[in-house]
This record gives sequence, C-alpha cells and structure tokens, in this order.
Amino acid sequence: MKTKVMVAMSGGVDSSVALLKVLESGYEAFGVTMKLWDYQTSGGNVSRENSCCSVDEINGAKLVCDRMDVPHYTIDFSKVFREKVMDNFAGEYLAGRTPNPCIRCNSFVKWDAFIQQADILGADLIATGHYARVELRDDVPVLKKGLDPVKDQAYVLWGIPRHTMTRTLLPLGNLTKPQVRQIAADNRLATATTPESMEICFIPDNNYMRFLREFVPDKVNAIGHGNIIEDHQVVGTHSGYAGYTVGQRKGLGLSNPEPRYVQKIDPETNTVFVSKKNALLTFGCNISSVNWLVDPPDFPHRVQAQIRYNSQPVTADLAPGSTGELQAQFSEPQPAVTPGQSIVFYDQHETDIVLGGGIIEI
Repeated sequence: MKTKVMVAMSGGVDSSVALLKVLESGYEAFGVTMKLWDYQTSGGNVSRENSCCSVDEINGAKLVCDRMDVPHYTIDFSKVFREKVMDNFAGEYLAGRTPNPCIRCNSFVKWDAFIQQADILGADLIATGHYARVELRDDVPVLKKGLDPVKDQAYVLWGIPRHTMTRTLLPLGNLTKPQVRQIAADNRLATATTPESMEICFIPDNNYMRFLREFVPDKVNAIGHGNIIEDHQVVGTHSGYAGYTVGQRKGLGLSNPEPRYVQKIDPETNTVFVSKKNALLTFGCNISSVNWLVDPPDFPHRVQAQIRYNSQPVTADLAPGSTGELQAQFSEPQPAVTPGQSIVFYDQHETDIVLGGGIIEI
C-alpha cells in the first residue's frame, strides 16, 4: 500500500502545488482545509472572510482536489484555534506584549492538532505549503530554511513539536515563489493566481484594536487613557497601552524634530515609554517557552539568532537565564527587542538549520 499523506489545503497556490508535488512523489493523498475562525467570533470582515476560512478559499481547495482526483475534507479546528491562538493573542496584548499568532498556529494547530487529525483519518504523513525543508542529518530529521530567501518560512516553524518532523513533508522548500506560480499555471490549477495573504487571518482588516475591542470588550474598555513618558516627563497621552508595541513610531501623536519610538510598555500603570531610536538598542534578552528541534546543546552555546521575521540573524551566545529559561547575548546591539515576539536559533556553522527558538522576555 502507498504511504498516505494528509495535505493542509488553505485554498491558496502554495498548498495546491504542495498537493501536486506530493502526488508526483508517488504518495496517496487527500486534502484537508482547516476551518479556524469565522466573522462572528473575530469581526472585521470588511470584504469577505480571509484565507484559510472563507467559502471562496474552501471552494478553491476543493476544486484543486477534484482536479487531482483526491478526496477533500473541511474540518472544524476553531475550538483549538481560539484557545491556543486567539485567546493568547488577546492576553498577550493586554499584558503589554506583542505576540506572533502565526507561530502559535503552526505549533499548536497546523502541526500538533493536525497530526492528531491525521491519526484519526489514517494518514501516515502530513504536508503543508510552507517554504522550508525537513532533511536528514545523520539519519535524524532537521528543519532547514527554504531555498527562496524571500519566502523562507523556517522562522515561523521553530515551535512545532520535534517528534512531528518525522511525519512532515514540505514539498515547496526547494522552490521559489515564481516557480510555484508557474507550476500552478502550467497545470491550470484554479488557485494559480490567488493573491498573497499578508495580514493575520482572523484580523482581515489589520486593525488589532478593533479586534481586541470586539473580542474582549470589557477588558479593553477598562484600560482607559494613560500617559506617554520620556525621560521621566509626561510628553503626551494615549487611548490605552494595548494599542502600542515596542519599536512603534507612527500613531504616537507626538511632535518632535527627531522621531520617537515606543521603548517600553507598563500595563500595570497604563504607561507607554518613548525614546529616540538609539535608546532601543540592547545587547541581550531573556527567553521563555524554549522549544528545541535538535538535542539541546551544552551551554554556553553560540548560535545565529533572529529576533523578528524580517530581520537578519546575528551571532549570539545562549546560556541559562536569570528570569527565563535561557539568556541570549548578542554580538552587536539589536533594535526594539520586543517581549512576546520569537527569537529563533540557527546553527552557527550550517546557518540554514533551525535549532529551536523561544519567546523573548525582557
């Protein structure tokens, strides 16, 4: 019997080509679209529901599966998505932090819960359209960056359960986005021209405060106005600390010859602290919720560390932390190291290999 693969089908071009590649590799496959959220629970449906959840996207996934003569199922993952992603997103912002919901979705939904569903449906492996690679090193699977530097998504996969890598296929890891588009066009797939989805799926209007006001109205309304402080002086007021994030420049309502940036947020006093850009630089951070995708190293351990999705990795030394599980010391100061965001560790020598990651604490 052929190995059976459950392919995550978002209704976009990436997952469509992932399914095609799985079939070309000789596997038996079926597609599953995860229903993660709906307008009633998250709001902001300015035009239509967004990728992963809309009728259009579900139909797109079904059309592709029909074209390839494989079964397609739509399964409700909304309960685990709300508990693990949406509730956490709201809680982190209310704590004055800046979460990355896509990383939690990958970790707790698109791998953890998805693997459990694969077991129920009798699938041996899962596949997704992420631009990353799972390859063997000394017969052990490792997560590696995708070959397309523009689309590489290894950063957002640091939190997946390590044991799931033995059951994971990432068919797009060796392809570029233009190549994927061309493959879809050559095969006349219905999703070949589907546009990119850039915003958070459950906030289709990209208005975080609108979402928070509707999702946790009592907690947001209780925050009220607070002070903006620079150098121990009140320089302005704000409508609630949850609307701000470390490193933010726009929307502060301040008038200065030199721009000011959010340096720190204190939810206890509803205070936003601002500074000039050079004051945002820091040489290190504490790290919590560490997840290793390899055997944990001995410490201190030198890595390449990446502190946000669109930043370049920098050399850092990891050691046991004072207030977190680990502490990172950067070789050069990093701007706007933001509590709640992810720090991802890459091998110092084979810099395309993801060792693991964690959540930034200050």
